[in-house]
Amino acid sequence: MEVQIKENKIYAPLKDKWLVVKPEEEVRQRYICRLVDSYGYDLKQMDQELKVTNSQRGQGAARADIVIWKSAKDKTDSKSAFIVVECKAESVTIRKEDYYQGYNYAAWAGADFFVTTNLKETRVFKVVKGELPKKLEEIVDIPTAEMATDEKKVKELLNQTKAFTRDEFSRLLYKCHNIIRNNDKLSPEAAFDEISKILFIKIRYERDNTGTQIFSKDAFVKLKDAYNSMKSKDAPEFYQFLFEKTKEDFSKDNLFDPNETIRIRETSFEKIVEELQVYNLSTTSDDVKGIAFEKFLGRTFRGELGQFFTPRTIVEFMVSVLDPQEGEYICDPCCGSGGFLIRAFEYVREQIESELEQRKEEVKKQLIPENYDDLKPKEQEAIDAKVSDAFAKMNFEVDVNNAKGRLRSLSFDCIYGTDANPRMARTAKMNMIMHGDGHGGVHHHDGLLNVNGIWDGRFDVILTNPPFGARVDKDIKISEADKFTDEAKIKAYVKRYGEEYLTALRQVNDHIGESLLDQFGVGKMSGLTEVLFIDRCLNLLKPGGRLGIVLPEGVLNNTNLQNVREYFEGRAKILLIVSIPQDVFMAAGATVKPSLMFFKRFTEEEQAQYNGIKVKAFAEVQDKYIEELTSIENDLAKRGKEALPAAEKKTLRARKKEIEAAIDQETKILVKQRFDYVIPIADIKRAGINSIGIKIENDLEPLLEEFTKYRKENNLWNKRHANTSYQYNDGKMTRIQEVDGIVCEPEVFYGKD
Repeated sequence: MEVQIKENKIYAPLKDKWLVVKPEEEVRQRYICRLVDSYGYDLKQMDQELKVTNSQRGQGAARADIVIWKSAKDKTDSKSAFIVVECKAESVTIRKEDYYQGYNYAAWAGADFFVTTNLKETRVFKVVKGELPKKLEEIVDIPTAEMATDEKKVKELLNQTKAFTRDEFSRLLYKCHNIIRNNDKLSPEAAFDEISKILFIKIRYERDNTGTQIFSKDAFVKLKDAYNSMKSKDAPEFYQFLFEKTKEDFSKDNLFDPNETIRIRETSFEKIVEELQVYNLSTTSDDVKGIAFEKFLGRTFRGELGQFFTPRTIVEFMVSVLDPQEGEYICDPCCGSGGFLIRAFEYVREQIESELEQRKEEVKKQLIPENYDDLKPKEQEAIDAKVSDAFAKMNFEVDVNNAKGRLRSLSFDCIYGTDANPRMARTAKMNMIMHGDGHGGVHHHDGLLNVNGIWDGRFDVILTNPPFGARVDKDIKISEADKFTDEAKIKAYVKRYGEEYLTALRQVNDHIGESLLDQFGVGKMSGLTEVLFIDRCLNLLKPGGRLGIVLPEGVLNNTNLQNVREYFEGRAKILLIVSIPQDVFMAAGATVKPSLMFFKRFTEEEQAQYNGIKVKAFAEVQDKYIEELTSIENDLAKRGKEALPAAEKKTLRARKKEIEAAIDQETKILVKQRFDYVIPIADIKRAGINSIGIKIENDLEPLLEEFTKYRKENNLWNKRHANTSYQYNDGKMTRIQEVDGIVCEPEVFYGKD
């Protein structure tokens, strides 16, 4: 069975008519095809947009997207439904609320199974009759049409809880990893590279087959036999051919070197394909794939490369503290496996989807009258059409294929990262693809140097865990090798960013042969990598931008770094300091006790205020010592017969240094008094994970709640307070904002002439 689309119409066989092509409608019709082709259901035992009523309350205007009965006769006899399916547009991530809402429909309909799908992600739940559970119980699959009338088989299926959990998938990946290490004798890191190649072959195959076929060993053998019957003498082995095609598909993502091949024997390849065939990566949620992939990464690289992995509890806390918003530019110049960028991407995506749901609820309130159930079918259809039209327009805003869409903008325009380790940069890209995108701005590059869209003054939010303890020596120079020389990309970047990109390149191009340390204000004070990266991050931020950074506690309390701390205090406000247990990072191979520090770079007004206070304070303190200083300088300037003896000059010079040190110290004290603000400090004993990676209680959660309240009450971001509402009238969606009590000019989202 095939989906029929002509121009802007799609055929709905369950209604026997052509409907306007909308994202949800296309998902529904494609899933109906899957029900027929893969599960054997007949169209006569299905219906779509069936009104489902809550029999317990005697009300409800809910419409189930697809309803399936055990047989056509059950449908004719108006018996309880067997399966209820809730469909969402492919571009919309299915939210927890969708599961519960759809589950209500399924429970009202008396169904045994509830399915939610956007084709990219399909999940199946057991319906517990007569109650709404606190936790939805996910199961493996729905039954085929043949199984539907076999009560024993249906019961068995209802008892098969979903096997594809994050932990189990992570364990399976590690099992595959060991197959390679044992059979092909590769290092852990090299074995990981081979697993990644196979995962992307599998993703490509299952994506191209729209989620209906799994990349199994049987499928591989059949395809290989067909390939071998036609291949030329010089053609590569089939599994190498599959990888070549996968490289072509992902070429724009720079995941693999053009000359890269699969470096394991075919028997190992087939064994891994067989192990992975129980899972369909095309229909697996990004959340499950992504977190499982992260766990696998952590186990694989623990130890030597453990520094590239920040524990998830820390990542989630730091992202939530800085609260990135839609349209803000986000960067991690030491991105490792991409944890901060992934969570920031998810955090903003969740905001967009939540706001979209809010607007949909507003539309439903405005368009669906209380007496909807009493209206004539044609009147209901007219209302449904208006609601569907509004929903379709809103869904188009988050369609990844919409060049101006909100999720596309988030993925392509707002997420940037670099890592100096090529394997980690590649891993970050893979990790981000597993989580659902946002990988295009990630590069293999020195995080202290500009590349692509990463340059000073561009970012709203930076989150990072820089390398600790290493030093950049004075004799390390910026060289020709640091130049970005890909002319095609330079041309593309200039087109994308304008002349500002060429200015960014001058950070390297104009300083060839100069010390790298000289490019940073703090470089004269320290060459420690963690210190240089604080400076780099503050440089990258816009005025008022926010930074969250993991640092060794020595940066806070080492007396040798006092001048460094004072330097940064003159550039940014400290928002929050959190001391966390040392064992949190032990699972990632770290041995230094860490702290989490949050800064806000001064706004232009704050910088001017700070500089003004500093100048005035210096002048005031200097006045106290000016007479003595002047006298000393005059005495030291005497020549000839009036010149003082060497010993006396030595004493005066020592006194002059004492006075200058006193002026400096007293000025700093005055500045601190006059540029005074609260710095919240927290000492956390439990941060959600222990030294061996086991989950424990997480004191960061109540801290986040407390800090968020404090941050909003004190308006730490210096942003204006806004309340937003939405109105839908005559085909137009209008956003109305009230900022600081003043109603702004309404903004029409869509429906403009």
